[in-house]
Amino acid sequence: METLTGKTAILTGAAQGLGYAIAHVYAREGLRLVLMDVLADKLQQVADELTASGAECLPIVVDLSSAEDTQRAIHLALAQFGTPRVVVHNAALLKERSMQEIELAQWQREMNIILQAAFILSKAVWQPMIDAGGGSLVYLSSGSGIKGFLKEVAYCPGKHGQEGLMKVLAMEGEPFNIAVNTITPGAPINTPMSAENYNDDLKQKWVDPLLLTPAFVQLAKLTAQDGITGQRLNAWEMSQA
Repeated sequence: METLTGKTAILTGAAQGLGYAIAHVYAREGLRLVLMDVLADKLQQVADELTASGAECLPIVVDLSSAEDTQRAIHLALAQFGTPRVVVHNAALLKERSMQEIELAQWQREMNIILQAAFILSKAVWQPMIDAGGGSLVYLSSGSGIKGFLKEVAYCPGKHGQEGLMKVLAMEGEPFNIAVNTITPGAPINTPMSAENYNDDLKQKWVDPLLLTPAFVQLAKLTAQDGITGQRLNAWEMSQA
């Protein structure tokens, strides 16, 4: 595993929650940061905090449900900061709706943020990572990536899709030293999305997302040569080890 100082991380969903925590720990590791989120004001606040602490960062306001906007954002990121050492696709949308309630546009929005954006971001950095000799792609998964939950008509398929994309790209990336993994929090975490969807029991157990960030530092240092690729990882277990 190598040092991260001066290298670049691209992080989606960076304005709050787990993404906010990852951004701060990556800044402390010396990474240059491309921060993506649809929440413009909160994203700028994060960028201002990190810049004040000495980090170099580029905030990009982007609607990841739009293919065109996602492509604009990743091309801007590559033009400004070059090939990333790590891409963490953390952004997601979960709105509980039954099959009777959900409309096509709502289904597409959730799916696009979770799965379409994962593909577009990965596609854009794939050849640059090959040319650079390797890198690390990380998709945020959850229990919804391996089993079903009521009223997660879009979220579950999106997370299942990320797991499948990870498995394929891990095989294709291994000869080029690109590690591709999914990671699940492994513990209930206190985030705005969790606050909207957790029941009272889970809220009694949730932990600060900062406690999971050591796992993301490890993942940022990975290449396929380290032997951890094509895996569904557990951030809580990795961070406690």
